[in-house]
Amino acid sequence: MTGPIKTRIVGHVLEVTLDRPKANAVDLETSRIMGEVFRDFRDNPDLRVAILTGAGEKFFCPGWDLKAAADGDAVDGDYGVGGFGGLQELPHLNKPVICAVNGICCGGGLEIALSCDIILAAEHASFALPEIRSGTVADAASIKLPKRIPYHIAMEMLFTGRWLDAEEAHRWGFVNQIHKADELMVKAWEMAELLASGPPLVFAAIKEVVREAEGEKFQDTMNKVTKRQLRTVDTLYGSEDNLEGSKAFAEKRDPVWKGK
Repeated sequence: MTGPIKTRIVGHVLEVTLDRPKANAVDLETSRIMGEVFRDFRDNPDLRVAILTGAGEKFFCPGWDLKAAADGDAVDGDYGVGGFGGLQELPHLNKPVICAVNGICCGGGLEIALSCDIILAAEHASFALPEIRSGTVADAASIKLPKRIPYHIAMEMLFTGRWLDAEEAHRWGFVNQIHKADELMVKAWEMAELLASGPPLVFAAIKEVVREAEGEKFQDTMNKVTKRQLRTVDTLYGSEDNLEGSKAFAEKRDPVWKGK
């Protein structure tokens, strides 16, 4: 694919690269393309895992393209089917998404990373929410970050815009692993291939249960699970894969997941 988003498919894995020199900033057009890419990933039964990264070694993504804004892109414009960056408002995305942060990850770029399920970072990666210095609010991060890391650290980042290096981001828990720059994508693909070999219907159920639980009491979500009121859970409990897991355990062999 030409343009600001490059894609590559190997087996059941989709690799998505944000490629907008010089900094991989996201304008409205890029956001809409990203939404289409991740919508197609969501709807393609042959694809099980996605990796999102940025081109080059300096920037993952600094977020909103201020130059595009100066040229007329409205901050409240049409970001596309998935909202800003194609991920954070895309409904029913029930597949694992790995973010490989290869450099500066700030503002909306950090919000995009937080929309992924697993975050791997290069040693030189850095993270911040500098919107406060521009007199605006990091809206998605204000919702998500205090739920992901200690409240006081999240509020400090939002209030001050200070930068965190990869080690501190890992210490507070929103980065899973840190790798040397030349090993980052190798490790991301290892993780993707591991997940791609797993049970896709179970992953789908996990993601839907987690989403439901964000806004509900524990028992309310548990009731939905046990009564099979969640679509992915109902599909899983009536699937060949659910039976295959039990058979494989009883027969002392590796399961063969078909996603049905």
